[in-house]
Amino acid sequence: MLTQLTINNFAIVDNLIIDFHTGMTAITGETGAGKSISVDALGLCLGARSDVSFIRHGSERIDISAHFLLDDTPSALTWLTENQLDDHNECILRRVINHDGRSKAFINGTSVPISQLKELGQMLIQIHGQHEHQQLMRSDYQQLLLNQYMDESSLLSTMKIAFKKWKVASEHFAQHQKSKQERDAHIQLLQYQLKELNEFSPSEGEYQQIDEEYKRLSNSEQLINLSNQLIDILEENTEFNLLNQLGNAKNTAQELAGLDPQLVDVSTMLEDAAIQIKEAGYELHRYVDNLEIDPARVMQLEQRISKQISLSRKHHISPENLPILHQQLLDEFKQISNQDELSEQLQQEINQYHHEALSCAKILHTKRIKAATVLSKKISQSIQELAMPHGQFCIDIQYDETRISETGADHITYLVTTNPGQPMQPISKVASGGELSRIALAIQVLTAQKIETPALIFDEIDVGISGATAAKVGNLLRELGKSTQVITVTHLPQVAGNAHHHYFVAKQTDGKQTNTQMNVLDQVHRLQELARLLGGDKITENTLANAKELLIQ
Repeated sequence: MLTQLTINNFAIVDNLIIDFHTGMTAITGETGAGKSISVDALGLCLGARSDVSFIRHGSERIDISAHFLLDDTPSALTWLTENQLDDHNECILRRVINHDGRSKAFINGTSVPISQLKELGQMLIQIHGQHEHQQLMRSDYQQLLLNQYMDESSLLSTMKIAFKKWKVASEHFAQHQKSKQERDAHIQLLQYQLKELNEFSPSEGEYQQIDEEYKRLSNSEQLINLSNQLIDILEENTEFNLLNQLGNAKNTAQELAGLDPQLVDVSTMLEDAAIQIKEAGYELHRYVDNLEIDPARVMQLEQRISKQISLSRKHHISPENLPILHQQLLDEFKQISNQDELSEQLQQEINQYHHEALSCAKILHTKRIKAATVLSKKISQSIQELAMPHGQFCIDIQYDETRISETGADHITYLVTTNPGQPMQPISKVASGGELSRIALAIQVLTAQKIETPALIFDEIDVGISGATAAKVGNLLRELGKSTQVITVTHLPQVAGNAHHHYFVAKQTDGKQTNTQMNVLDQVHRLQELARLLGGDKITENTLANAKELLIQ
């Protein structure tokens, strides 16, 4: 509940601190005194659009704070905890609007975005304005009121999620289909590229391998000739070869070692050299024996290399990377080819989410029908007591799955008849302005009883009614005040007389500045205020007597 409102430099308010209590509180005052200023200020504190024109003349900024107790608002307490803004069971909202248009918002002393202030504010208090009956003619607002009375927030949340899933899946499918033409063109290109590469079938490391083989085979005659020349030099030339010369050198080294042991190592090294030369000769013989002169194989390799170079140039890569490109194109083709499977999967998702959304919408429809039946009966009874004795109210709900949205598949219309024998028609076509106000009031009071919000403000919603009807309105608000905090700005003594608490708003001026004050009235001053509301500024014994009858202790 709202416990205190502090207003600084707002409109004609200099500084004002208002303490609020449980039950019903009435706010009255002279015309132009600013009875609704506290409501407007509170609206700003709850995140309403800021306007520098609200800043009091001569001041630099507006500063408004609202204090709440959260004992009866578990959802707000949970929200504060989740956002790490909790401060036990209390909550302070603060809004500062500077002369340069900058606005700041605070929750329990922590700076927050205006959106968070607004989100939390909706959990703490609801403000019903005098023009709210105009919204009553809108189908979406009619549904909102029924949803509030139905009190199925979890089901509505499920409906919203289900619809969003279906919508997102539909958007993905539409985007998928939209890009199908581009994919088809790309598939054709991939098929053309892969046809050449599949036929060529490059393998990893192939280019280096066949390039080496080509170089070897194309130079095979020269390789054989040079190898044979080297064999002659090493061991086969009868006149001179390294192996014979090395044998002579080894014999001489052995003689030297016999004369001086320090030269033994020289002899050993020459022995090792002879072994190495023999091994080199063996390798050259084996190489020459295995080396073939094969012109056909050379031509085959030449064609393979030429094709590989041609393909690599075509794709702007090196020949060595051609196998990598081939695999990449194969993978890409497989992925794009699987788009048909993806298309089928997306269609299945659409069907699944659509089914889930429709199932939820049908449950919502059933719940709404049940709630609408009860609410229609209560509203009919209430408006009959509000000077519409023949009034009948009905909530018409038409289910249309082709118009499904995040709120379900229902089209809701409020129907009413105010005269006997007249058919039910949409409320906008039948009710007059005064009748609309009374119907709106009945709906607001009845739906408010189902809302967790612990504080309700009614800002001159009783415009256009009087007499016994006004007394009934007062009784309704007082009864509502037993279960929740009710604050009503009114000009009707019948309404104010039902309040548990009564504030009077008055303007004061020193000739230079004007200031609005708001003071709580005791029993004596309440009687005087009720008498003033009954008879104007001239208070008589009769008006005081009437006021006493209206004042409920």
